Amino acid sequence: MSDTLSPEEIQRYARHILLPEVGGAGQQKLKRARVLVIGAGGLGSPVLLYLAAAGVGHLGIVDDDGVSLSNLQRQVIHDTGTIGEEKTQSAARAIVRLNPHVTVTRFEERFTPDTGERLLSGFDLLIDGSDNFDTRYAAADAAEAARLPLVTGAVGRFDGSLTVLKPYETGADGRPNPTFRDLFPEAPPPGLVPDCAQTGVAGALTGIIGSLMAMETVKLITGAGDPLVGRLMLYDGLAGRFDTIRYSRRKTA
Repeated sequence: MSDTLSPEEIQRYARHILLPEVGGAGQQKLKRARVLVIGAGGLGSPVLLYLAAAGVGHLGIVDDDGVSLSNLQRQVIHDTGTIGEEKTQSAARAIVRLNPHVTVTRFEERFTPDTGERLLSGFDLLIDGSDNFDTRYAAADAAEAARLPLVTGAVGRFDGSLTVLKPYETGADGRPNPTFRDLFPEAPPPGLVPDCAQTGVAGALTGIIGSLMAMETVKLITGAGDPLVGRLMLYDGLAGRFDTIRYSRRKTA
């Protein structure tokens, strides 16, 4: 696919192209980009919609679940008419309605240590919007092995977090960038972190964190700004407060 922007695309992305940090060259990078998104749920919904609107040329969606009525309070890429459909199918249809210039590849399966390498093949950036640590570790390991950036986020009740991982590169201090296990050395014991089906989650919260994940992805693709590498952004929805903490590569013996 040519990365040349058509007159219609120039008009569609005009507000991006006006930004010096993006411009025509950055918009062409977005068109060339191939991004794999794990999850078409609460976080994946805003991620997929905003990346499609931004003009990311190829989006892959990994999800083995179907749309249910209880999803619709937060998973805004789906609607009442898609209940019972595969989430990948519902999401792909919404993306094409929003932007027919985007190519979508669907994977109705789970991202695991066994499937990660195959699923990542052909993509140049990974976004993890999953809701469990097994998938988060699998995503982090696969992205590190493939030397691809990873944008990962999480939500719970009224709180959310996100970070960017590029452990195959070194930071400004000359030290290797941190890995996911530097942030979370091991998963919490089963049952310690309840899921949203047990404790609930504010619907708009997933929109906030998912939109921030999309923003970090646009930055990574275009080269604009300073991605959240080695920084964990925390959002407290009840207090209306953002905090950012730094983390680094752990020293090994």
